[in-house]
Amino acid sequence: MQVRAAVVARPGGAFVIESLDLEAPRHDEVLVRITASGMCRTDLHIRDQTYPVPLPVVAGHEGVGVVEEVGSAISSFRPGQRVILSYPRCDQCAACLAARPQYCAHGFALSFGGLRRDGSTALRDPRSAGPVHGHIFQQSSFAGHALTRPSNLVPVPDGVPLAAMAPLACGMQTGAGAVVNVLRPAPGSSLLIVGCGSVGFAALMIAARLGLSHLIVVDPDPGRRRLARELGATCTLDPRDGAVYDQIADICPAGVSYAIDTSASPDAISGAVAALAMDGTLVLLGAPPTGTTASVDLNTILNGRTIRGVIQGDAVPQLFIPSLIELHRRGLFPMDRIVTYYDFDQINQAAADMESGSTIKPVLRMPEQHS
Repeated sequence: MQVRAAVVARPGGAFVIESLDLEAPRHDEVLVRITASGMCRTDLHIRDQTYPVPLPVVAGHEGVGVVEEVGSAISSFRPGQRVILSYPRCDQCAACLAARPQYCAHGFALSFGGLRRDGSTALRDPRSAGPVHGHIFQQSSFAGHALTRPSNLVPVPDGVPLAAMAPLACGMQTGAGAVVNVLRPAPGSSLLIVGCGSVGFAALMIAARLGLSHLIVVDPDPGRRRLARELGATCTLDPRDGAVYDQIADICPAGVSYAIDTSASPDAISGAVAALAMDGTLVLLGAPPTGTTASVDLNTILNGRTIRGVIQGDAVPQLFIPSLIELHRRGLFPMDRIVTYYDFDQINQAAADMESGSTIKPVLRMPEQHS
């Protein structure tokens, strides 16, 4: 079949919408008609080759849509089912078998290799008959249809606006999961969030329900700081103030109990470590360019502090995303406050607006159905 897809052909190039040929699903694959897809900073890393993904490529990894066809070996999904497409896993490595699929030994290759597990690609340019790399996160949702696997899919209940659920596939899951699955802050403790993009806001929205004594947000954008206060931050600070970490020390003289960095800025990470209490924990969620390093005084770690990276919020999508859907349905996880919708043809404008900071979370809606 032919699909419309946003193709990146050169490093830093525009997303160009083209017609591509897509293979029929194999016995173990599911064909999903994509109705919307979130855009994440990772998609721009792919475009700009911060991650060495082979080109030309179709990106996109926060898809939602409707199952159109299933392979002969698939019994867990059926045509007509509404689904979210989340991250891939191999289901065979030690991490997957231990119910830790976010740390799948093959997860990076499955997400960024641009190929199926067997090294093939289902997309071709009909003009040249040459291959186009896809299968980003084993979905490539910047297209009208995507091939994926059952382990990527999370059912979406009827009555829930489908396009609105797209951010849950990666960004919202990452930020919210880092709070409730990893840090698990007790009431009365304190949390510092550095950087309030979609991941930071997800952490803020979930943490605001936990009875923290201090919920501090550091972000340079005044509009985001205002919104953070509306969504539950007890204090917001501008990192461009040279004394920002002195201000945090005034608020929490013994240091903050927990910190989350989404900025991937080495200076911000060093500052967040210094802001921790003696037994505090810093979680790293930002994705820096390969080879990025940060300077940390090792004595601060020796004194009991913890730094750890987290992938996908330590979440199993099939267990965690339904809980976020229910919180959103009840008005307790208002992620719609940070979403701006764009038609698929506006994909480059969406990317530019996200880069400029004027949009926090773009969601692209396909022309076939604005669900």
